[in-house]
Amino acid sequence: MLDRLLGVDEQSLAYDLSRAHSADVFFLKLRAWLWGIITGVTCFLLGNILGHFGLDLLRMTINSFKDIFGWV
Repeated sequence: MLDRLLGVDEQSLAYDLSRAHSADVFFLKLRAWLWGIITGVTCFLLGNILGHFGLDLLRMTINSFKDIFGWV
């Protein structure tokens, strides 16, 4: 009944997933590495830019926790 609701047959899905080629896996890894590098470089640059303008996010976060839990 579930396959009729979702429109997916479990056997055909298992067959399609088992046919994944090594090139498909390579391109998935390549895409993951590419987005990981882009995200890492972007976060690094954003952190340096914020630091240049005097914004210290880590200290602001720690001070916020101290203010919230300071009454305990």
